Amino acid sequence: MPRIGVLALQGAFREHVRALERCGAEAVLIRKPLGGGPHGGLDGLDGLILPGGESTSMGRLLTDWRLLDPIRRCGLDGMPLFGTCAGLILLCRRIMTSAVQASSAEEAGPRPPELRPSDQPRLGLLDATVLRNAFGRQTDSFECDLEVRGVTDARRESSPHRPMRAVFIRAPLLLDCGPDVDILARAPGRDEESGQPAAVRQGRVLGASFHPELTDDLRLHAYFLSLIR
Repeated sequence: MPRIGVLALQGAFREHVRALERCGAEAVLIRKPLGGGPHGGLDGLDGLILPGGESTSMGRLLTDWRLLDPIRRCGLDGMPLFGTCAGLILLCRRIMTSAVQASSAEEAGPRPPELRPSDQPRLGLLDATVLRNAFGRQTDSFECDLEVRGVTDARRESSPHRPMRAVFIRAPLLLDCGPDVDILARAPGRDEESGQPAAVRQGRVLGASFHPELTDDLRLHAYFLSLIR
């Protein structure tokens, strides 16, 4: 049984725990290092999930509780990491903020104006630039169906093809991705053929701008578990 840590400083960690347990994994709540050494005892885990929440608060708490460097070291050494919404922001190398935010995916352009770099703590394991809260306020949250490469297109004789329902809540926007980042899914945007990146992977680091834990669809969590050696 895989043993997966779930960062439990704040945010939607309980929903991730339930999803992991339904997938047959053991979920371990992480609020502080589990031991000493450069990995903080986290190297006894098979993977780690960074849930949604408020990324600046989570970054400060990661720093205060001395978890930021151990998690980064685990990721650099090949541990599978999965960040959703705020967790995706923490994974990204470059974080931007803007005084003017789009209110929906359709209004989110390729690079909104008045961007400025954020100095918030981050893991920096995903070669991507992300804009915080790009899709507006809590009341501007939305849902849509996504095709996720390697997930919704997986052939299974027992079940028909179906897209993944994605819940976006004050979602971040990936402005650009490095050459080693694989875009797995795109949310509808102005350009229906391309849209905005919504799920990405770089090696064994997986990120999603939406909340898969808020639906009954376990396929993205199962995909994450498949990254374990």
